[in-house]
Amino acid sequence: MENLSVIKGLGPKSIAHLNNLNIYNISDLVNYYPYKHNLIVLDDIKNCADKQNVIIECIVDSVPLTRRFRANMSSLTFRAVSNRKMIAVMIFNRVFLKTHLKPGTYITVIGKYDALKNTVIASDIKFERLKTGSIESVYHLTSGVTSKQLKKYINEALSFYDNYVDYIPNYLNEKYGFISKKEAVNLIHNPQNESDVKKSLLKLKYEELFEFMFKINYLKEINKASKTEYIRNVDINEINDFIRSLPFELTADQNKAIKDIYDDMTSDKRMNRLLQGDVGSGKTIVSVIAAYINHLSKHQTALMAPTEVLAVQHYETIKNTLASTNIRVELLIGSMKKKEKDDITEKLKDGKIDFIIGTHALLSDNVEFKNLGLVITDEQHRFGVNQRALLRNKGLLPDTLYMSATPIPRTFALTIYGDMDISNIKTKPKGRKDIKTIVKSEKEMIEVYEMIKNEIDNHHQVYVVSPLIEDSEVSDLTTVNEIKRNIDLYFKGSVKSAIMHGKLSKNDKDKIMNDFKEGKTDILISTTVIEVGIDVKNATMMVIHDAGMFGLATLHQLRGRIGRNSYDSTCILIGDKNNSRLKVMCESNDGFYITEKDFEMRGEGDLFGVKQSGDMTFKVANIKSDFKILLQARDDVKEFIKSKDYLNYDCYNDFVKSLESID
Repeated sequence: MENLSVIKGLGPKSIAHLNNLNIYNISDLVNYYPYKHNLIVLDDIKNCADKQNVIIECIVDSVPLTRRFRANMSSLTFRAVSNRKMIAVMIFNRVFLKTHLKPGTYITVIGKYDALKNTVIASDIKFERLKTGSIESVYHLTSGVTSKQLKKYINEALSFYDNYVDYIPNYLNEKYGFISKKEAVNLIHNPQNESDVKKSLLKLKYEELFEFMFKINYLKEINKASKTEYIRNVDINEINDFIRSLPFELTADQNKAIKDIYDDMTSDKRMNRLLQGDVGSGKTIVSVIAAYINHLSKHQTALMAPTEVLAVQHYETIKNTLASTNIRVELLIGSMKKKEKDDITEKLKDGKIDFIIGTHALLSDNVEFKNLGLVITDEQHRFGVNQRALLRNKGLLPDTLYMSATPIPRTFALTIYGDMDISNIKTKPKGRKDIKTIVKSEKEMIEVYEMIKNEIDNHHQVYVVSPLIEDSEVSDLTTVNEIKRNIDLYFKGSVKSAIMHGKLSKNDKDKIMNDFKEGKTDILISTTVIEVGIDVKNATMMVIHDAGMFGLATLHQLRGRIGRNSYDSTCILIGDKNNSRLKVMCESNDGFYITEKDFEMRGEGDLFGVKQSGDMTFKVANIKSDFKILLQARDDVKEFIKSKDYLNYDCYNDFVKSLESID
């Protein structure tokens, strides 16, 4: 009964649409939870205040206009009449609704009212009447599947589905008075009141977090007990000699991290360490020293980067750093010619390469190592189980070092990355200055252009960032095209500028970026594609348009593209000077502080109208807003593992088998 075809009205075409939502069987359908619940109270648009959350009934009055801003962002806009008042309605990433929104169509719009623009920014559009006082479950949709259709499919599946697996131990269900898994799933789809929503969410959130913490803590137990295939006998003096040969002095935090790594790598247990360091704090040189330790024990190192741009940058930096040693460094990325890749993989297999740098293609089946001893992953926030499985498939037990330039508060880190040891680098290398950050309004752009001119006159370069690629009649956000026109107009061709964004081909992006690196371009106008991995030491100014549209983490990452030198650097945020996030950016350059403030400012939110899809891959839980539940689940899991009660549950026996097979 798991086949979707048993659902009435679900033919091959509809099933293909559901597959786009990762729904492949009845179980997937039943467990496809809504991401929020709306308490229905119909509003009169004539009485609505600015920025008010509204639910209004209206009639479509015009053919919708669609706009695409970038690969993953589009909008749909149309006129509508609500209680004899004409308004505009805009909804993002719902272009597929266009064919249903014909003039004269009756709809219910859920969203936020912008009185100044007389526009409702919709979070959802319904094609049926909603009853005041009722609660509506809201789902993520895809082209070809309406909310009404999806709800119909789910409810039919619920009518006969009975294969519920409860991951909460019986004694904890009794202790906390949780409802049954079957009742929780039914109520989250069809709540009758606020109490139903609360009961179902509490049960399902705790279950998700309990299951997650079991994986984390069981892996930690395995790592404590596991022995590596080799124990390194490395002379600390050789490492110190290499460190002294570097053309710069390491910071205290870098030295502490290196000691942590050395102790791990020379112990009889496998290293599983997270290296958290702020933007520009010098994580890469720490990873190079880890590779040097690994090399002294005659083992190979692999460094995996999330993008080819970052992999190439690491390759160039690391090869230069290790030029005086006999360590053979090579690069392996997807865009290389087949002959080059074949040559590299052959050398890896024969042990003729000591340090290989590339993307996740390094873990593909055709890549074999002679004696891999250390795996370094850059900017990885995943759980790591699948990656270990891939390594295990190669018959290897390497040490693992994870690097992250997105620091998170220590309490969260200890919980989320509970199976890893953690080293933090907070201090910046000597010679690095703090970046001055200021906020300017759109009215002050002439002053901003003068500041840009001063940097270019001093033979420095400038980044200018926009959230959008193309012009839009329905958005006030600044686009890269508009910025380019304004810069060309102001500087009258006296400066060289270029545009870069995600829609360009790889070759075009590489050429534009290389021209900027080589100083052939003065101003690089870009979307957030430059957020990670770009290192141009001559860039001393970052201008971010519509800065209030970005989160603190993104703003901090963008700002980190400058200040990678001994020059004075300035980040100019174009936006509202009263914006709380922008004020935080002006207060500090410390990524750890900024992340703490980010967690504080977001708050837990309200039960209704708040997105419930959480961090990681959770369906309903959220690491931040459900942190108290997470901490309780963590404590309960430790007791569960200590008592070995998990052996009495088939679902956990399956976990244990899969996790133990990995290690």
